[in-house]
Amino acid sequence: MDAHLIQHTTDLNLLLHEALPDDLDILVDYVTDRGKGRLALDGTICKVLVRAKQTQSYGPNERAALANEILEFGGNTLGNAFRRVRSSLPFISDSGGAAASGTVPYDEIVGDVASHLGVKVSKGSPIAIVEEGILRKMMGDAVQKMTDAQRHEVEVALGLGTSAVSQAALIVLLQTGRMGGFATYKMAAMVANASARALLGRGLPLAVNSALSRTVGVALGPIGWALMAAWTLADLSSPAYRVTVPCVVHIAYLRTRMLAEAKYIECPACHDMIERTARFCSSCGAAQGGNA
Repeated sequence: MDAHLIQHTTDLNLLLHEALPDDLDILVDYVTDRGKGRLALDGTICKVLVRAKQTQSYGPNERAALANEILEFGGNTLGNAFRRVRSSLPFISDSGGAAASGTVPYDEIVGDVASHLGVKVSKGSPIAIVEEGILRKMMGDAVQKMTDAQRHEVEVALGLGTSAVSQAALIVLLQTGRMGGFATYKMAAMVANASARALLGRGLPLAVNSALSRTVGVALGPIGWALMAAWTLADLSSPAYRVTVPCVVHIAYLRTRMLAEAKYIECPACHDMIERTARFCSSCGAAQGGNA
């Protein structure tokens, strides 16, 4: 997919079609409660998803089933029932884009999660911006629980420089989206990794990219505990939110990764990330293949 489509698509099927099996595994665990099943999840669908994870066989049907279940969890029972009745009436047009089955549109779920977590977004913002806002809010909450040393480690890992900044200044950088570049991807990986560890007992699969591996590694230590503690600020008392909040966080990470992969490449000399169109690495100065 091109970067514009990645940033703007609200089609969850399209995003999950591009996802790696390891990433789908995490979403399956969120939806199925690590294979134990949930009251709101059809038993047959649960078995299909668990089997796909066990065999690492995610075909179009399994990916579509996973996307559909995430959308189903997006509304409570009454809300979904209302949508099913509404969608069955031919004289009522569903301008919100809900599927015929009564599922909640993905952009509606993301907006609901953002509201639930107290994330302020401008009306009409692209879905990628709303998702990033959720990630930034969670990282900002975690920063407030970090020591000065931990906060400085985050700054270095995100590539924000080696000079320590105040807690307030870092939160402003995070929550206003002024980091930019590959730092947004690193932040997304840290939040998604800590979230998976907090809720599933395991983090993201080890990244092949060395620059990202170092970043994810940061989230495994004390910083990871601060990020995990941020989950206590998210009211997950509702069964629906116990699925939709972590799923949206992970999908936000997937989208951010896709955007980063479309724009950046690893320098073969120093392994830092640079833009694909760069002629020379900004870190080590090495010529970059055919771009030099």
